[in-house]
Amino acid sequence: MTLQIRDERARDLAQQLAARRNVTMTAAVIQALEGELRRDSEKELLADRIARIAADLANQAGPNRKTIGKEEIDAMWGHS
Repeated sequence: MTLQIRDERARDLAQQLAARRNVTMTAAVIQALEGELRRDSEKELLADRIARIAADLANQAGPNRKTIGKEEIDAMWGHS
């Protein structure tokens, strides 16, 4: 099966990648798509990442951690 790239920009990008990697345009497109699929599958959902960071910070603060109210946070940021 032949890969047909009709979009000029897509063709130019595929040619650039193929030249850099010294592979065919088809191989360059396959490698690029595989890389993007791999990156997508490895992405951590934002909510999961925030929850993990919050848990890490809570663990670092320890059991006797002090809670900070809105007024203190505003003062830290220079808001009155």
